Parts: sequence; C-alpha cells; structure tokens
Amino acid sequence: MLMIRGIALYLDRTYVKQTPNVRSLWDMGLQLFRKHLSLASEVEHKTVFGLPTDDWTERLGEAVDRTLLNHLLKMFTALGIYAESFEKPFLERTSEFYAAEGVKYMQQSDVPDYLKHVEVRLHEEHDRCLLYLDASTRKPLIATAERQLLEQHISAILDKGFTVLMDGNRIEDLQRMYMLFCRVNDLESLRQALSSYIRRTGQSIVLDEEKDKDMVPSLLEFKASLDTIWEESFSKNEAFSNTIKDAFEHFINIRQNRPAELIAKFLDEKLRAGNKGTSEEELEGTLDKVLVLFRFIQGKDVFEAFYKKDLAKRLLLGKSASIDAEKSMISKLKTECGSQFTNKLEGMFKDIELSKEINESFKQSSQARTKLPTGIEMSVHVLTMGYWPTYPPMDVRLPHELNVYQDIFKEFYLSEYSGRRLMWQNSLGHCVLESWNIQKEKRSSQFLFSRLLFCALLMMRKILASQDIKEATGILRIKSEKDSTVSCMWKSSCSPEDSKRKRCGGLCTFVFLYQFTAPLYRIKVNAIQMKETVEENTSTTERVFQDRQYQVDAAIVRIMKTRKVLSHTLLITELFQQLKFPNKTSYLKKRIESLIDREYLERDKNNPQIYNYLA
Repeated sequence: MLMIRGIALYLDRTYVKQTPNVRSLWDMGLQLFRKHLSLASEVEHKTVFGLPTDDWTERLGEAVDRTLLNHLLKMFTALGIYAESFEKPFLERTSEFYAAEGVKYMQQSDVPDYLKHVEVRLHEEHDRCLLYLDASTRKPLIATAERQLLEQHISAILDKGFTVLMDGNRIEDLQRMYMLFCRVNDLESLRQALSSYIRRTGQSIVLDEEKDKDMVPSLLEFKASLDTIWEESFSKNEAFSNTIKDAFEHFINIRQNRPAELIAKFLDEKLRAGNKGTSEEELEGTLDKVLVLFRFIQGKDVFEAFYKKDLAKRLLLGKSASIDAEKSMISKLKTECGSQFTNKLEGMFKDIELSKEINESFKQSSQARTKLPTGIEMSVHVLTMGYWPTYPPMDVRLPHELNVYQDIFKEFYLSEYSGRRLMWQNSLGHCVLESWNIQKEKRSSQFLFSRLLFCALLMMRKILASQDIKEATGILRIKSEKDSTVSCMWKSSCSPEDSKRKRCGGLCTFVFLYQFTAPLYRIKVNAIQMKETVEENTSTTERVFQDRQYQVDAAIVRIMKTRKVLSHTLLITELFQQLKFPNKTSYLKKRIESLIDREYLERDKNNPQIYNYLA
C-alpha cells in the first residue's frame, strides 16, 4: 500500500481531495485488506491467535522476534481489529497464565521470593507494552497481572510471611510488599496485619511479669524498630503511623498501672548519678523516647506518683546525674500534660534551691558562729509538705551533738520565718563519717551511712547487743524487718555472701573493727534509702487509688451540679469523657451509690435510673 500510494500520490492530492465521498488510496486499501482478511477466517485465526502463543513462549523464557510482533500489532491497530481480535483473547490467556503461576509459586516459594517474582513479572509486562504492544493495552495488562499474582493471594501473603518479615526487621522486603499492595489499592489489609502484629507482640512484652525489669527497654526497642519500618518501608504513611499509635495505646494499657510505674522507675534509673557512660545527648534522646511511651499510658497519675517519689529521693540524697536533665524532663512533662501536672515537681526543685540559700544564711548567722558544736557540719533541706511525698513520722533518740545542732537551726529558722512549724524526717537523712589516720595525720576514708544507722553506731563503744541498740536509739523497725537498723548493721558486718545466707536472730552482738581497711576512699555502707520496699510500692499505689476516688466523686458532683437532673447512662458517659484515667462502669456506679448515701444525690422517685442533685 505504501508503494501504490507513492505511485498514485498525484491522484490522492488532486482528485481525491477535490471529490467528496471518495476515499484515499490508503484508506481504501486498508478497507479491502480488512474485508478479505475477515472473509478468510482461517488466515485471521492463525495470524491473531499465533501471537499470544509467541508471547506466552516469551514469558517462559524463550526468545521471540519482537520486531516482527511490533510490526504485526501495528498492522492490527491500523486495520482497527487490535482491540477485539487481539487484545481481548490476549488478556484472557494472560489471566490464565498468571493464575496458574501464582498458585504454583505461592506453594513453592517463601513470601520474600514470591514478592520479588511478582515485581519482576510486572516489570516485564511494562517493558512488553513499550516494545511491541499498543499503549492502550498497558493498563488492562498490568491490572490483569496484579489481580492474579497479588489480589488473589493477599491473605496468603500476609498469613505466611508478614510476621516473619516484621520479626526479622526485613526493611527492603517490607518496602516491596508495601509498594506492591499500593498497586492493588489494598493497603488496608497490610495496615490491619500491622495492627494485629503490634498488639500481639506488645501484649507478650507487657503481660510477661517475669520480665518486668526489661519491659521498658523492650518497648523502646520495639518502638524504634517500628519507627524505622514506618519511615523506610511504609513511606511515612500517616495512616500507618496512627495504626502504630493506636496499637501501642491498646496493649500498653491492658495491664493497668504497672507499665506507668515501670516507666517512672526506668527514668529514675537513667536519671540517677550511677548511670555512667552516657553522654548528655544520649540521655536527652532516651528521655524523648520514654516520653513517647508516656503518651500512650492512661494511668498518668500512677506515673506521677512514682516519679515524684523517686525524684524526691534523688534530690534529697544528691543522686541526680544532672540537674539540667532533671529540669529538662520536667519541662517535657509540662509541655505534654500542662502546668498542673508538674506544679508539685517544680515546687520540689524550688525547695532544694531555697534550702541552699537558707543553709548559707545559717552558716553566716550569729547562732551558727557562737553555738554550733565543733567537728560537725550539717546541711538541712527545708521542704514544703504539699510538694513532697508523704513520709511517716519517726521518733528517734538522736545523739546529743545532733540534737544540739537541730535545736540551733530551728531557732535560726523560726526567727527568719515566723509562724512556721518544722518536723524532722530522720529516715531521709544521711551522714558522712571521716576517719583519721593518726600516723600520717590525714583523712584516710569517708563512710556514707543512713542517719539511722549512724545513730546506732554513735551509741556503740566497744561491744553492744542488738537489743541495746534498739533501746538506745528508739528505732525498733523501719518499714520492715529487712530495713531495720540492726539488719543494716548485720549486712555491714558481713561479707556479701554471708549477709545473703544468714540473718540476725533475736540477739546479736556487734563490735567495732578498728583494723578495717579498704582500697576506696569513699565507702557506701548501705544503700537502703535508694531501694524501694514492697510496703513503699503498695503505699504509693494506694495513695493513687485514693486520689482517683476523690477525683471521681468531684466529677460526679460537678456534672450533677450543672445538669441538676441526669440519667444514669448519660452520667456514666460524661464521666468517661471527663476522667483522664481508666475506669470501669462498676466502679463509677459504686461511687454514685456512695454519694447517694452521703446525700449529695438522690434517685428520682418515679424513675430509679434518673438522679437528682441535692443542693
């Protein structure tokens, strides 16, 4: 036709253009060719259906003449029979081929290899469209391959390989899975699989009571790995980010209160002075990561109680790794929860700073210069009772020198701040005893004691029985028998192995070991003050629950005072919206009954499900 059109080109340019309803030689030639091709059905069948067979051969790895295919398919397009005669049966054969291949490969291959195979196949089909297929075929062809290789096997891919990829932190394979699922618009299935995986894995971490000490580090490691996967594999998809947050919030609150307590203890461990080998930048990074976990917990009041208790010990015993880090953490909590949450914590720091000024003023006062006993230095922390944890009072018979010092300080303080009352907390104090080497005429060692143990040591001369120590100091028991002063003395008189195997019985006798030597200059005789007892833990938890009870009662009265009359269902709904800690309907109902008994509310006479507020 090209040759005929070239010979009769003048005819096309003059006669055909000037005469209406007359076709060009090219169009007329194609029409005649299409007519005779349709009349010779055997020729059309062999020509058209021979092409997919060649293409199938290419998918199986055999070479085909792509140039010939390109020319033939362009001929079909020019003849107008491409879509109906070629494309439709071609797509049907393609669907059959990939349906069989998908089933076969899913059975024989693991998920990473299968996903790589799918990626290669889709790339091949794309190239095939560029090389010889018509451009209109690309979209339905790729869709056919995606449907048979991906859509039909979504559930199998996720069930068989998603957990393996997540456990192995296979960033590249997860990225490939994400991109392939994007192609078939089924990211929802991947998101649900991610949510199920996080909840299942997180529950195994949180509910394992035997590994409570490792819970927070494990959660931080788990969260870091998920963040990496989210950034590198899931293209920072916002929906996946929300899925991670929702899943974390779900499983971390399955075990109420305990994660909040352990997060506070983890921060205490990191903020203590003993946490060496960590730079300020690393510590700051750790605080930021822990704050992410803090956002997920619902029992923030539990965290506050334990954090406050541990912070008090760090400040009073001088065990903070960095005051800047402490204040940085308070600032982060303030930004997260508001000033009301950190008001008492900030007050604790103000007390410590003010105490330094008070001590300086005391040292320069006339009372200190004229009345203080020599050889003793004392530093006092003056604490505002409302800011600090509640400590049980303890009556202790102190040595005369300490009593004198306390009386002089009290006289000075009350003269400066009239109308205030001082109450001494002897269980929180600590003492440093310096030993003197007479031969070398210099200090040889420093011993760090709790004040109660120090008082017992000052009562000793040469030999003293345990019962005599108790009677002389008035200290019969601190919290529990494990923390009694006699028990402290027992541990300080034994080797570590002996102190674990034995216990001091009803009567023990102690004697000073004047020949004691140690390679260290500063020696901690015991560290009981920094350790948390079971009784302390229980007491802190009970105080939190007591505070919650008051908050629930106040919320009920506040709502009813505003509404005057309200049904039980609406009142419970309002309480769930206003209270920031987890609650159960049964507990809220119990508090409502308590307020009814105390005549804050009453049930409606006609409908017991409606409450009336009593002014």
